Amino acid sequence: MSSKSKRQQTAAKRTREQAVRERRELKQQKKQAAAAERRARAAGIPYGPEPENSEHEASDHEASEHEANDRADDGAGN
Repeated sequence: MSSKSKRQQTAAKRTREQAVRERRELKQQKKQAAAAERRARAAGIPYGPEPENSEHEASDHEASEHEANDRADDGAGN
């Protein structure tokens, strides 16, 4: 016997399932990054974050200024 009506999936269940999927993806990405680092070190290739330079710092500073201006503009319209 099969039921004629299906139970509707709740928003909370969808949210929980999405969170589980995201955690699994993040875990897989971390595993892949660790494996890539191990392979690079074994091959003698330097691996890791790029060295900081003033160009990146300047662009980050400019971006934060733009974000602050955008927030100020949003509040001015009220």
